Amino acid sequence: MGAVALGGGIGAAARYGAGLLWPTAPGTFPATTLLINVVGCALMGILMALITERGTPHHLLRPFLGTGVLGGFTTFSTYAVDIEHLLTTGRAGLALAYLAATLLGALAAAWAALAGTRRVLTRHGREGRPA
Repeated sequence: MGAVALGGGIGAAARYGAGLLWPTAPGTFPATTLLINVVGCALMGILMALITERGTPHHLLRPFLGTGVLGGFTTFSTYAVDIEHLLTTGRAGLALAYLAATLLGALAAAWAALAGTRRVLTRHGREGRPA
């Protein structure tokens, strides 16, 4: 639990920092939250490829990085609140676009990062170089 809590604090602080650096004006497309979720899912894809392709890591690595850091960094609760806010302020089209862009972007980022990382690891393994 300590690894998850520590990682979650780090991830949440990074998300908060991103929100301060790139704030989204109320009622506009929540681009910062979308970017955070897509980047977080891409990083999760990379992490899962590294963990599954490179043997058994330390038993706390996955809870710390996956559940903690990336769980704290990504923010699907804010995603839901953003959609609800856009809907209640009469921006249904924007809410639907955000809903779809986040879902498709997050899934595509995770898949592409996982596949790309596996490809790089396989190529490095065949060439005899350390990965």
